[in-house]
Amino acid sequence: MFEIGPIAHPHLVQLADMFRLLGDPSRLRLVTVLCDRALPATEAAKAAGMSPQLASHHLRLLRAARLLRAERRGRRIVYGIADSHVHHMLADMVAHVAEPHPEEKD
Repeated sequence: MFEIGPIAHPHLVQLADMFRLLGDPSRLRLVTVLCDRALPATEAAKAAGMSPQLASHHLRLLRAARLLRAERRGRRIVYGIADSHVHHMLADMVAHVAEPHPEEKD
């Protein structure tokens, strides 16, 4: 497992920005939709239940933060998860929130 030691200030700021972006439910939904497969922006928007215009805005922000990648395929731009680090982080957090905790009562 990767050991987390002291984090340089520029990396700390970048990390905080990434988590801030993922703190928005619409953006998080887009990222999770794209975890399983890369999609054109219009299809990602539809799968996430949002307008293409709103999805396009969110996709630009997520790409700028290096959470997503974009690849031109003909006239379309296809978006997908930037790399396995993003996928693992999201999968770990989904597992974390899904597991039962002793403090929670049935």
